[in-house]
Amino acid sequence: MGEEGGSVRVSDSNVVDHTHNDDLSRQLDIYPLSCYYFGTKEAIPFKDETLADRVQRLNSNYAANGLRTCVEAVILVELFKHPHILLLQVRNCVFKLPGGRLRPGELEIDGLKRKLSRKLCVNADADGISWEVGECLDVWWRPEFETLPCRDLPSTVKNPKECTKLFLVKLPESRKFIVPKNLKLLAIPLCQINKNRETYGPIISGVPELLSDFTLNIIEA
Repeated sequence: MGEEGGSVRVSDSNVVDHTHNDDLSRQLDIYPLSCYYFGTKEAIPFKDETLADRVQRLNSNYAANGLRTCVEAVILVELFKHPHILLLQVRNCVFKLPGGRLRPGELEIDGLKRKLSRKLCVNADADGISWEVGECLDVWWRPEFETLPCRDLPSTVKNPKECTKLFLVKLPESRKFIVPKNLKLLAIPLCQINKNRETYGPIISGVPELLSDFTLNIIEA
């Protein structure tokens, strides 16, 4: 087992505060990136469509199934004594939190585990290591599929089209990450994504703020 190597607090600025005592905050153990194995598997298919085609498809699905619900994972590791978040990069330009859309009637936790296994494991049973899904950190809404997501749904919107929920996922001391060849799994410093909406979008760039109440315990390998 690893030994605890100190702790950090994530502030709502581009600074990570180092501390060793804060009993009032929530605790989260994070392990070095070097504890994990990274490999690749066969590519997963992407729909080759224009923005207009995508919006039309989503609206058709909404008409058939109602609210589109997505679940995404906030997964942290340590690198160079700083917390990093694991992000998937699509087509070398778009960053996403691991996760995806729920099936109709699917439970949120079950759906997130299914999506994580599909995108980050060699097979659907997550290599026999269950995903530890923690609390829901945030909820975002999209009134229309053409609009940007927002935290606070306008009172005039009675039937939003999409809901995205972020869950904290705690990693064990070791795990294999097997990623489709057409995706990249990257460890990005929290201080780099903080409020950087232009590069990472509103949801990802808001994650450091969500973690500001946590003490992140860095466990040395």
